Amino acid sequence: MRVSKFYLSTLKEAPAEADIVSQKLMLRSGMIRKLGAGIYTWMPLGLVTLRKVEAVVREEMNRAGALEVMMPAVQPAELWQETGRWDQFGPQMLKIKDRHDRDFAFGPTHEEVITDIVRKEIRSYRQLPVNFYQIQVKFRDEIRPRFGVMRAREFIMKDAYSFDVDEAGMLASYRVMYGAYERIFTRLGLKFRAVAADTGAIGGSASHEFQVLADSGEDAIAWCPQSDYAANVELAEAVSPATTRPAASEPLQKVSTPNLATCEEVAALLGMPLSRTVKCIMLTAEEGVDLPQVHMLLIRGDHTLNEIKVTKIPGLEKFRWSTDAEIVAATGCRPGYIGPVGIPKTLPLIVDRSVAVMADFVCGANESDFHLSGVSFDRDCRAPDGVADIRNVVAGDPSPDRKGTLEIQRGIEVGHVFALGAKYSEAMGATYLDADGQTQVIEMGCYGIGVTRVVAAAIEQNHDARGIVWPDALAPFAVAIAPVGYDRNEAVRALADRLHDDLEAAGVEVLLDDRGERPGVMFADLELIGIPHRITIGDRGLKEGKVEFQSRRDTAATAVPVADIAAFVRERTRAAR
Repeated sequence: MRVSKFYLSTLKEAPAEADIVSQKLMLRSGMIRKLGAGIYTWMPLGLVTLRKVEAVVREEMNRAGALEVMMPAVQPAELWQETGRWDQFGPQMLKIKDRHDRDFAFGPTHEEVITDIVRKEIRSYRQLPVNFYQIQVKFRDEIRPRFGVMRAREFIMKDAYSFDVDEAGMLASYRVMYGAYERIFTRLGLKFRAVAADTGAIGGSASHEFQVLADSGEDAIAWCPQSDYAANVELAEAVSPATTRPAASEPLQKVSTPNLATCEEVAALLGMPLSRTVKCIMLTAEEGVDLPQVHMLLIRGDHTLNEIKVTKIPGLEKFRWSTDAEIVAATGCRPGYIGPVGIPKTLPLIVDRSVAVMADFVCGANESDFHLSGVSFDRDCRAPDGVADIRNVVAGDPSPDRKGTLEIQRGIEVGHVFALGAKYSEAMGATYLDADGQTQVIEMGCYGIGVTRVVAAAIEQNHDARGIVWPDALAPFAVAIAPVGYDRNEAVRALADRLHDDLEAAGVEVLLDDRGERPGVMFADLELIGIPHRITIGDRGLKEGKVEFQSRRDTAATAVPVADIAAFVRERTRAAR
């Protein structure tokens, strides 16, 4: 391909609205152009890479035995009402009406649609197992779309759905998809981890996220270098401390802390570690009770609450943060100075495992501008109603598999696999007849890859100050030819044209910059768009019978004889595949 026949439109600076590296570089390189909030056009350069991701995904899904389909993007409300998700999914679902005033949704996902197909098509156990997948546009009306295609409203997803006769078969299909995902992300040249994750709103009995490792990632991953343990921080268990609670050794004291409402401020005033303070969190449960029930939760001052874990506590499956008025009514004090000492027995008290073994700690005094020091359970406040793991793990915590300690990395979720079980098939009546002629509910799994998100995640992981540094599998072109003086030097032009044609004939994806631009402009563009290998042809080198070859990650160029360059490049690109 010649630049003069392609559409290369680069920018020196990214738009001011661009937040993260991938968004800036995708806009600067001309891969995408913004149409509206969270809605982007994929330009020729970007589409080449996007199609490469799709090709690898499709090849590995086919290899794993999945069958490709294409389901409608617009879905009737009736299907979603059957599973209860029409009201549960929330405002992310874009709801529309047709000319007959019938309700539809622009599909954010396709569990209902594929289950409807299967319940109409599958009759016998002999038709199972089966796995259908598609690569298709989805729409989720994000309240604040940001980060370019990383969190866009319209995006391309590969979603697959397996159907099996029983749980054992479903888990076998799950493992097949898990393996397919490992091959996909390995082939794409990405550094990633598969981590145990919460099943969330999708539901099911097992769940793993595939996270591309990047410092800019939104997700925190807990992993153990001494074992294979890895989990999203939302799910990672904070192991119960090995110690027991010591006896109180300090007297209970009331300390004046005017305008000091945080654990950090109080610890600094008292000259003690933050880990000796206790943070009081007030949550209100509304569902399943006649009146809203306020709960008091305690975590160590240096820890953070894990809201996913909180939903596992009976009575707090659906909760919200308590209002200031509710907190005052429950404790007699405004937020910032509340604590467990003297609270009524009607106020449920849940403490984290790490707090349960604390003595002589500092907490609010339930009086504005005052805290208590030397607080211990049993002596100073009533025993908790429950002890639970309600905090996020931190680096240095014991690994839940007891084989080492945890470290924390950042990651970008690009894939997710769920063992759904019978959640959707039961709700929608997807059944089959077994060998004895008995009706059985089909077991399901679902598996998603954010295809557009993979492109952005790869850039977040592979870039430098000059631009994108593509893994070979994702690069729009494998090799760039940069002829210095193409428009004015016949020898340079002739070699560049011949080398372009030879490499193209050999199946090498090559881009020839035939614009006649100054070297600085040409090199800046080629480095920005991240082509893995570059051949520079100049008059000075030709007089010595040589050209320069340099890979995108190399710090210096290598001189290669003109007669050898085509074979040299073919070998280098072949080795990178």
